[in-house]
Amino acid sequence: MLPKRLLYAAALCVPLIAVHAGAQTASEPAAPTAASNESLVPAVVAALTPGAGAMSGPVRNIVLVHGAFVDGSSWNGVIAELQKKGYNVSAVQNPLTSLADDADAVRQVLARQTGPTLLVGHSWGGTVITEAGADAPNVVGLVYIAAIAPDVGESTSDVLKHGPTMPINASIAPDADGYLWLDPAKYHDDFAADVPETQTRVLSAGEQPIAAKAFSDPVTKAAWKSKPSWYMVATKDRAVSPDLEQWMAKRISATVISIPSSHLAPVSHAVEVAVAIDLAAQNLNKP
Repeated sequence: MLPKRLLYAAALCVPLIAVHAGAQTASEPAAPTAASNESLVPAVVAALTPGAGAMSGPVRNIVLVHGAFVDGSSWNGVIAELQKKGYNVSAVQNPLTSLADDADAVRQVLARQTGPTLLVGHSWGGTVITEAGADAPNVVGLVYIAAIAPDVGESTSDVLKHGPTMPINASIAPDADGYLWLDPAKYHDDFAADVPETQTRVLSAGEQPIAAKAFSDPVTKAAWKSKPSWYMVATKDRAVSPDLEQWMAKRISATVISIPSSHLAPVSHAVEVAVAIDLAAQNLNKP
């Protein structure tokens, strides 16, 4: 049964996004189909507060986990916005060598947090927070930004098989050491089309490759099974299918926020991403 819809107008004036709830299902949802048009609303809103567990205090800690082909600096705009709101924000620097290594990097940062913490993952970072957040007692909620959300025993590659082949696939190639690189010439079009090209050239220059084998590493636990989740769907994504993102969000019973963004939403829509994270934290703070 769906919880009661709660709407909160955002204090910031930001581009329009749509919010709806992912329904709890008793069995595996059907494969993704063409997404229906979302009703856009005039401000960022939070709809449907998932049931939060017992709290030891307000959520003031945010830990951000980046994906492949970027590093922690991809969160810079989001960090600045969240710091304005008074949050203690940490960005993990993933080694991108394996799921286990990245999860350990997240746990190291989580161990430094005092009090309830909201764990946020972008892209591949969604797989990492799914694994690392499950056994972290201070993690009270998860936010997925155009991210992969596997179930126990699934790898990132397994999840991506539920969706169509995306344009970015032809732009990724392995090197002699087994690391995947995104073609700099395609970085803008297939990864960050709504980011100025002057900025994507800088991002591409600092590109962080990921070990190809990492995408085959299955998660051993799924934090979303026991912790409330939010999911931001990037409706103009050319890296992960927006329909697949909707499917994943529904499967984990997440509160869904749809935004007209490329895959690199933390850069192109830093304000909106920060507002979504803030509202998730506010909902967790409700008695």
